[in-house]
Amino acid sequence: MTAPVMLIPLKCVRCGTPVPARPGEVAWRCAQCGQGLLLDEVQGVRPLEIHFAAGVAPGVPRRPFWVADGQAALQRVTYSSFGKQTEAAQQFWSAPRRFFVPAFEGTLDALLDVGAGLLQRPVALQEGDPVEFAPVVLLPRDIAALAEFIVVAIEAERKDKIKQVDFALQLSEAALWIL
Repeated sequence: MTAPVMLIPLKCVRCGTPVPARPGEVAWRCAQCGQGLLLDEVQGVRPLEIHFAAGVAPGVPRRPFWVADGQAALQRVTYSSFGKQTEAAQQFWSAPRRFFVPAFEGTLDALLDVGAGLLQRPVALQEGDPVEFAPVVLLPRDIAALAEFIVVAIEAERKDKIKQVDFALQLSEAALWIL
């Protein structure tokens, strides 16, 4: 027997304004009071702090990212002997990294390209003014899985005879940034 469907009213937790949600969206900014909102499967709609990056031109829709600091402990096995790519990988992953996990809709390849590019060349995060942004479609519970895909994508790009990559990824709590 299946559980009954529960309807969750999508209203701002601060001012009660209805949220004009589209299918697949999981986070919003209230048009009336500016409160950030997240659809939590257990709690329903709850407050969410949304950060807006400085330097974003007004009127230009931007993209949402879950941003978390992370550390990857990586082991690589190649078909050839220990080489420059393995050394480069160990050096790259030995330092903590900032993960920019795309929270907007796109193909997996496009999301991985954007996420890997920002991990390798991070942008400065300075608070700016609120701006319009693309719909948020990635729940916080899915951040770790996409971050792991980003690690694998970076390692797959290395020009060596990779056989196997094992890693453990630790992420801090993510914050929603609009870039």
